[in-house]
Amino acid sequence: MHVVAESIRLFSEHGYESTTVEQIASAAGMSRRTFFRQFGSKEDVIFADHETLLAQVGEALASYDGDPWSAVCAAAEVVFSHFERDRDLAVRRAQVVQEVPALRDRELVTTYRYQGAFEEFLRRELPGEPPVHIVAYVAAITGTHNYLLRQMIRGDAEASVDRLRRELARVRTALGAVREPSADAAEQQVTVVTYPAGTSAEEVARRVAEQLRNS
Repeated sequence: MHVVAESIRLFSEHGYESTTVEQIASAAGMSRRTFFRQFGSKEDVIFADHETLLAQVGEALASYDGDPWSAVCAAAEVVFSHFERDRDLAVRRAQVVQEVPALRDRELVTTYRYQGAFEEFLRRELPGEPPVHIVAYVAAITGTHNYLLRQMIRGDAEASVDRLRRELARVRTALGAVREPSADAAEQQVTVVTYPAGTSAEEVARRVAEQLRNS
């Protein structure tokens, strides 16, 4: 959003407290009245793009064609990609937020909104899953996302959406959050390997792997 970018630029250049609503409105090409009608305050405008992003997260969760655990990972990638597309803006916002306690508190509340959206989705889609498992899973996903996002902001070239995807896959595996194949699917995936008596375990493993590759 243009207004968000302009507000963060002004906060970065002149300081949060020293920047007025009039300056933001002028830089964004709108009146003071329009600014207050759309955003309400300086604190609101710096996080305004999160409202759009949260809506995109909701859409990603609702439309994902896969298991719910993976849907949450895909939604986390949506969030990361948003900031990765404009890293300079993400860096400036982080610098401004760290300098203002009220903004740090607001950022924390915003983070919890994403966690809440993930937890609500999983509870709805997996009603039989113990709540503590859902909370633990979401905490691991958001923690991994937030760590890599901070690394990206600090200039780590390896902190990318591809890296995030790999790390989230590891989280899913570590927590056992993977879809179990149906009985029918399992029956269709039977692999038969024959070998002479006395064949070593290493050779059996090699033959199984080869058969799976060719199946």
